[in-house]
Amino acid sequence: MRSVIRLTGRRPSRSADVARLTVDLPERFAFSTELALYAEHINYAQHLDNARLLGLVSEARVRWLASLDYEEGDVDGVGLIMADQSVRYASEARAGEVMVVSMGVGEIGRAGFEVVWVMHERTSGREVSRGRHNMVCFDYAEGRVRPVPERARGRLVDTD
Repeated sequence: MRSVIRLTGRRPSRSADVARLTVDLPERFAFSTELALYAEHINYAQHLDNARLLGLVSEARVRWLASLDYEEGDVDGVGLIMADQSVRYASEARAGEVMVVSMGVGEIGRAGFEVVWVMHERTSGREVSRGRHNMVCFDYAEGRVRPVPERARGRLVDTD
């Protein structure tokens, strides 16, 4: 899967006349999980808070890694550290709704990989947001970047 992130100068429908982030998604994802929205996820405008959305995506990433028998502190002997992330918001989500977060790996480099994800509301299928983040393999004891382990490289892309 190869994702593309870019800013477009085209005016999106129902949005301000500003460049918007574009995150291209794969045709299908190998992993999905459901997350319910509670009052604590909601902001003053009565919809999902942007910071809480990132927490939900982090929870989904932890679950995805667990489905591969990994955790962020140990992916075949190396830890993970987030280098950057990008999010595009598509619609409001409200307390009581259940989100489905689907994710997988985009590009894999020498020392890291791109995680691409999309969040939909379960009942309607309405897209709430999409994004990506780059994870770097890191040796916390030595304080340095490490290569993606070969076993992990194969498992991250072969998640069917």
